[in-house]
Amino acid sequence: MTDPLLLGFAGMATLIGLIVLRMPIAYAMILVGGIGVTLLSGVDIFMSQLKTLAYGQFSIYDLSVLPMFVLMGALATRAGLSHDLFRAAKAWFGRFRGGSAMAAVAACAGFGAVCGSSLATASTMGKVALPELRKQNYSGALATGTLAAGGVLGILIPPSVVLIIYSIIVEANIVTMFKAALVPGILAVVLFIVTISIYSRIFPNAAPRADRVSAKEWVSATKGVLPVVLIFGLVIGGMYLGWFNPTPAAAVGVVLVWAYGALRKKLGASQMREALEETAKTTGMIYLILLGAEMLKIFMSRAGVPQAVAEWMATSGLPPLVVLSILLLSLIVLGCLMDSLSMILLAIPFFWPVLLELNGGAYQAAFGSGFGMSSDDLKIWFGLLALIVVELGLITPPVGLNVFVISSIADDIPMRETFKGVLPFFFVELVRVSLLVAFPMLVLWLPTVMSG
Repeated sequence: MTDPLLLGFAGMATLIGLIVLRMPIAYAMILVGGIGVTLLSGVDIFMSQLKTLAYGQFSIYDLSVLPMFVLMGALATRAGLSHDLFRAAKAWFGRFRGGSAMAAVAACAGFGAVCGSSLATASTMGKVALPELRKQNYSGALATGTLAAGGVLGILIPPSVVLIIYSIIVEANIVTMFKAALVPGILAVVLFIVTISIYSRIFPNAAPRADRVSAKEWVSATKGVLPVVLIFGLVIGGMYLGWFNPTPAAAVGVVLVWAYGALRKKLGASQMREALEETAKTTGMIYLILLGAEMLKIFMSRAGVPQAVAEWMATSGLPPLVVLSILLLSLIVLGCLMDSLSMILLAIPFFWPVLLELNGGAYQAAFGSGFGMSSDDLKIWFGLLALIVVELGLITPPVGLNVFVISSIADDIPMRETFKGVLPFFFVELVRVSLLVAFPMLVLWLPTVMSG
């Protein structure tokens, strides 16, 4: 092992140690990346790169979509969309045993389609749905577990901030990635609802049956959710149909959500100021993490770590699907240490070269055709798989950020009950990953059909 490679692995160990010690991921990556480049190339080279690195990183046009979608989510949180979604979903599912929990999952998916953030989805829908679930005497485990698991839908249902970042890292088309995420997202909603149905039959006391709503209430609730459907249809459907690119689509979404909130007198001057401040803070945090990830990537590339890992995998003799499983399991473990965005920024620059090597070169000679798909299809397929296992990190102990969010709202319910409640959803997510690995067309079908 050469000295640069040894330094690279030492840098990775240091980075993980700093994260475990709770140093913010952006600062940890900047520190390790800066020191590493300085040790390898000298302080003059590091300062020369630092002079232009931030501008070069943040002047990418694709990144302009991030603050727009973040603002759309911040406005949606304050505009009352979550209440309308849950009311409509409860009218549709409430007559079933466990129906209010099913309604919470459906509402989480709907809100995630406008918000794009898992933590915001969990927090907002937790405040809306948890009082209703308590009122109906749902068990603490099922109520909080459903909301923590439902929150992860915000990271997958388009638009997704993390999916945008992944697309930029691997140079994938953002709209194509949004198309690919739709079927797995719908599959997640269906599997979650089926899980609740089975759970409520095994433990009927945990999920009482709600009263059937009247036809008048059903019609009123359904009408109330139509603006949300219209916003989602224009933003996502407009991108799917090629009417506009992601940044203009996000701008349309911001205007529509603002108009919806203003008409309902939910978005006054103070709410707008709060939304803009939240957007600035969130976007600044994301951009700082992006800068840290770029500095770390430069250090690791100079040290030869990604190339060494790819070469080791190529000569390991393991079949491509086994290596893919190892990479996905690594993402689940990383999810216990850091948030989803940081995980994608840290892991994908290392994992993606390995997958490219698996799909050709020595692997093609040894195993035929690698994964049997083009590199463009591979980046779409792996992106959705990575995103789903990143979701698992949001509900996996000891971190489980969604669990912490819900526990802060339901402070009278022990956190162990919430972790117990998310276990069925964790296992059903593993089933979904297995399905997508076994049948890649579940991911690739919609982009293929819509591009044809």
